[in-house]
Amino acid sequence: MEFTGKVVLVTGASSGIGAEVAKEFAGYGAKVILVGRNLERLNKAAEACLNSSDHLIIQADVTNEDEVKQMFKTALNKFQRLDILVNNAGIIEIGSIENTSLEQYDRVMNINVRSIYHLTMLAVPELKKTKGNIVNVSSVCGLRSFPGVLAYNMSKSAVDQFTKCVALELAAAGVRCNSVNPGVITTELHKRGGMDTTAYEKFLEHSKDTHPLGRVGNVEDVSNAICFLASDKASFITACNMPVDGGKQATCPR
Repeated sequence: MEFTGKVVLVTGASSGIGAEVAKEFAGYGAKVILVGRNLERLNKAAEACLNSSDHLIIQADVTNEDEVKQMFKTALNKFQRLDILVNNAGIIEIGSIENTSLEQYDRVMNINVRSIYHLTMLAVPELKKTKGNIVNVSSVCGLRSFPGVLAYNMSKSAVDQFTKCVALELAAAGVRCNSVNPGVITTELHKRGGMDTTAYEKFLEHSKDTHPLGRVGNVEDVSNAICFLASDKASFITACNMPVDGGKQATCPR
């Protein structure tokens, strides 16, 4: 895969999947715009990228409309183009219909769905110029139903539908749009969602049995898929919700 001369914008790039995919794109020759809220972590993520001085760090909250607009202005002033948008920023809230507050629901939907809508809306004019593409980071929870993370499940189903609709709308312009749908991946996502260390370790151990390949995923598994979908090797793939889940989406209780 080759991304020399391409400009890639990655949200949620300060850690986890976002930091890894920024590093992988940089390794393939891309210039990367790393966007996130934590400046210290963004700097560390950029330092891990090949040719770190070639990349751009932007501290921004993807739910803040003014910050997002300024982010695009800054990025275009720096690179004058955009080839790939990776909508990766996201959160999880643990809870059911009985105990997920409207505040939690709004927070999940604003970060996981509304921000992607806004970012994509702003990026499309530039992507049409370069015949670029979009990769959204969804979840196996967008493909299958799981109890206890209701708002998160709803948000990821929305991302999958958004991906397909945008792909159809932009196909005539030569712009592709796909998503990756990870299973359980070892990141800080669940801990930030309220799971303590002990519970998280038990969850990871249990997840080995719920993923047919017998293990949970790592950030490299997901970043590999994102880079593939963004590359010319996937030039005939659009409107795809690609599971990266060790087979989890194909399973049924037994």
